[in-house]
Order: sequence, then structure tokens, then C-alpha cells
Amino acid sequence: MKKYILIAFVFFPSVLQSQIINVESVRRATDTIGWSGYTSLILELVKNKNTIFGISNRTRIQYKGNKHLWLFLNDFDFRKTNDENFVNRNAQHVRYNYRFEKKLSFEAFLQSQTDEISAIRFRGLLGCGIRFKVSKKEKYKLYLGTLIMYEHENIVSTTEPNNRDWRKSTYFSMSLYPKSNISIVSTTYFQPRFDRVSDFRISSQNTIAFEIVKKLMFTANFTYQYDEFPVIGVPKEQYRFTNGLLYSF
Repeated sequence: MKKYILIAFVFFPSVLQSQIINVESVRRATDTIGWSGYTSLILELVKNKNTIFGISNRTRIQYKGNKHLWLFLNDFDFRKTNDENFVNRNAQHVRYNYRFEKKLSFEAFLQSQTDEISAIRFRGLLGCGIRFKVSKKEKYKLYLGTLIMYEHENIVSTTEPNNRDWRKSTYFSMSLYPKSNISIVSTTYFQPRFDRVSDFRISSQNTIAFEIVKKLMFTANFTYQYDEFPVIGVPKEQYRFTNGLLYSF
């Protein structure tokens, strides 16, 4: 089993993380049966005019069988300035894939999420659908997924109703390997409501990684999120840019 430890992150100007969890960025294409994954823990303490405390955790675990694939994801972000919380976000995601044939798979998922900056007290998702392998070559892999999901969402606002909606979730994923030490992964999600197509979300996550020395990689990530009908006071567009180092052993 390969493990990964995230040893550094540098945060550039950003606006929160995406509300849509990008599973494709952590799905490992491998022919090896068994467990793989990584975990990271980042602690932050800054003291100047204010006292800033932060803690983040990322855990990704994958189990691959002959026709079965399980993915487990956990994200946690917390930032506090003096006595005020300005980031409080966590998400858990479980996904199961069953491969019918070489290019066709069934997948189902369950997700829970909290995001105070986006005024989401709780969001629960349950869905299933079909995943197509459009192309899988040595230097590029293309996938298309189409799913149906039920959304149970409680928002922080007391003046707006909570949501109980059915949505369609369609995604396109592209993985490029121009050289043996460079990888580029791009995934875009489109999630409209069935009963109101004008109420939709778009999320795009793009990652580039290249090997600096053996087992040490530099990664750069850009995430863009658009919600046509966010909670009042929350912007329609949110984005984030991060980079860091990844060590594998």
C-alpha cells in the first residue's frame, strides 16, 4: 500500500473551498488490488495583533477489488481569530463502484457536509448512477459520470427555507500524463435541480503535480465554484488556489 504525507501547504488569496467534493482528484488509477491512500494534518498558530489558530485534516482511503472499488474521504478545516470562528468546515464522503465491464461502472455515494461560510449548517447527499470510461490511454484518461441524488440541506439563515431536492449530477474528468513526472487532473461537475433546471451548481477543480526529486512532488490546485441560488449574503462565485509538497513512501 502506498501512503502519502502532506508536508507543506501555502495558501494564496482565496474564497473558501468548493461545496462539491471532487472525488476524481483522489481516485487512484491502479491495477493493484488492496488498500491505498494518504492522510495529512496541518496545525497553524499565529500571534501578532490577533491570535490565529487553525487545524486541517485530509484523509483519503481507497480499497480496490477485482470489480469493486471503495473510496472514503474526510475533510476538516477550522480557523479561529481571537474568539471568533471564521472558517468551520467539514465533509465526509463514501463512494462505491462496481465495474460491469471494461468501460461501464455503477456507482453510489453518501455524503455529509457542514460549511458555515456558505451558511450550510448541514447538507446530506445520497445518490447513484453510471460512470463511463470514455478513453483510457497511457498518457490520458477520460471519464463521464451521470447520477441522480437526493439533497437534504439545513441552512444557517432563519429567514430562508431548508432544502429537500432531487438533483442530477453530471461530471467529466480528465487525467493527463504528458511526461512520467507530470500529471494534470481536471474535473467539472454540473448539478441542476430536476424540478427547476435554472437552480444549478457548477464546480471545477484542476490540479497539476510534478516530481521534484524521487518521491517528492509539488502540487498546485485551483477550485472554482458557482451556485446560481446561494443563501442570501453568500456570493455566487467562490474560488481557491493552493499549492504544496507531497511526499510518498
